[in-house]
Formats: sequence, C-alpha cells, structure tokens
Amino acid sequence: MKWRNRKKSSNVDDRRSSSSGGGRGMPSLQTIMFIMPFLKPLLKSKFGWAVIGIGAFAYMSGFNPLSLIGVGSSNPTVKDQAADDEKANFISTVLADTEAIWGKVFADAGYKYQEPKLVLYRGETRTGCGQANSQVGPFYCPADQTIYLDLGFYDELALKYGASGDFAQAYILAHEVGHHVQNLQGTLQKVENAKQRVAGKSDANALQVKVELQADCYAGIWTHHAHKKYNMLEQGDIDEAFNAASSIGDDRLQKQAQGYVQPDTFTHGSSKQRMTWFHRGLKSGALRECQTF
Repeated sequence: MKWRNRKKSSNVDDRRSSSSGGGRGMPSLQTIMFIMPFLKPLLKSKFGWAVIGIGAFAYMSGFNPLSLIGVGSSNPTVKDQAADDEKANFISTVLADTEAIWGKVFADAGYKYQEPKLVLYRGETRTGCGQANSQVGPFYCPADQTIYLDLGFYDELALKYGASGDFAQAYILAHEVGHHVQNLQGTLQKVENAKQRVAGKSDANALQVKVELQADCYAGIWTHHAHKKYNMLEQGDIDEAFNAASSIGDDRLQKQAQGYVQPDTFTHGSSKQRMTWFHRGLKSGALRECQTF
C-alpha cells in the first residue's frame, strides 16, 4: 500500500509508552487473589500499610508494581522501536485517509462527519467501555467514540493467523471506523435495543453478525474511494485484506480453537461472509449496497 508523504491524523492518542495509558482501573479479582499471600503479612504493620499505599498510588498512576513479582508488565517490551513507530505512523495515515473519505461521503449525503479518536497502546489501557488489554483485540467504543488498538494485535495477526501485510492492517482499522460510521447512523443503538427484545442468545448473535458484516462492507467502501483519491493500492493488497477477513472469520477461528464449528454462536460472520461483504463495498463504493439487515 502506498501511504507515505500523506497527511497523518491529529486524532491519535499514542499511549504506547505507558501500559495503562494514564491511569488504571481496579486490578481483576484473579490478580487480587494471586497477590493476597503477599499482602497479608503487610497488613500486620504500619510499615506494611505504607508499602501497600505507595504501591496502590503507583498502580493508579500508571506504573505496575505487580510486575516486580512477575504479574503483568509496567511497559510491554518492543524489540524494534523504530519499526513500531513506523507502524504507528502508518496507522495514523490510514486514519487520516478514512477521515477524508468518510467526510466526503457524509457531505455528499448532506451530513457532517464527526471524526473518531484512536488510541494506540501496548499491554492495557483505560477506555470509555472499561479496562482493555491485549487479549481483546481492536475495538470501537461508542461511549467515547474511540477506536482502541493494541499494536501487538498486528503481530499476532501475522504470526498466529498468517494474515500479514500493511493492507491487512489497514482493513482492520477501516473495519473499526466502519463501526464509528454505524454509531453516527444510529445503527449500533438500534441493534442494542433489538437485542433486548429477541428470545435467545443465538438471535442476539445473529444481529451482531449483521453489524460486523456491514462494518466489513464499509471497509470496502473506504478502500474503493481511497484508491480513487490516492491511487494507494499495490499488487497483492486486496488479497491481504481478503486473507485477513478470512483468517478472523468465526468458522475458521472456532475450527482452530475447538475442532468444530457452531454457527449459532457466530458474532462476526464466517470467513466467506466477511470476504463477500468487504468485496461488495469495494466493488460498489455505495452505502446502499451494505444493507446487511
């Protein structure tokens, strides 16, 4: 993907230098249970209480004192900082591209596009939707209209799922921006309301699949218009996006994890569905072609 020498977004909050991104929530119950044997002796003296107080202050301020006893890490190790910075610059450029494209799409429809924020982090960070860590993957939080992206996810995407390449990474971000577009359209709230009225979990899952597939289609729309504007696509880029969409399809992930597939538990769609809807947006560039509901 050709991306250099283009505008970078000003809506990026880079928290990679801090594992907590400026503060933490309470540690998990599992963590508390693990450290309780270390705390009990400290509770028996004033000095011990002082140590606990200092540790709690450090934890809430961003440093993880638990890393001193092997629980978590105060700052995840990055083997190649220059490469990590390059990746952050790339993501910032892609976000700026989405701002330009969706700004025009909304303007053409008579609306003003409200740009989302993007938080880059490694390890864990506080979000408007609760505490996030590297296990949850990239996600969009409607409460603060922010995309949260642990750059370590891209390493896992390439190494664990075989979906490497810069455009695979761009597709992932464009998908999350697609959720922001859905939020502005009121789709996310409508779906949440509908979930409260359905009979069972499988019906709620089916609604969520429609949300995710539409976000894939919106990622295709962005690709369609961004290539027209920037001539950004290179040979193999679309294949990278298809490979990423296929790699994180529910059927493929379930097959890898448990050896069998349970369609009624899908929340993002099958590999084929995800590729199909991305391609639909890519080919048409039109919102009307992304009606998954």
